[in-house]
Amino acid sequence: MGYHITPITKGKVGELSKVLEEVNEALDAEQQNCDVMVLLELSDVIGAIESYLELHHPTITIQSLITMKNITKKVFKEGTR
Repeated sequence: MGYHITPITKGKVGELSKVLEEVNEALDAEQQNCDVMVLLELSDVIGAIESYLELHHPTITIQSLITMKNITKKVFKEGTR
């Protein structure tokens, strides 16, 4: 079965199915109580998101998403929308 203890459907690079695959692998790693593997899978999630952006939104970068994340975080801390 390899690294994972649960069957995980393979996604297609550049598609959301690949992001889902990597998230499912991170959840599996968490079930195995393997923090290092969880972090590795989270880095793979970032890579899958980056591939999705390159294919579907080539003018948007990971940094663009981080900027939006920071704005959302600030809004939630302030309690305003």
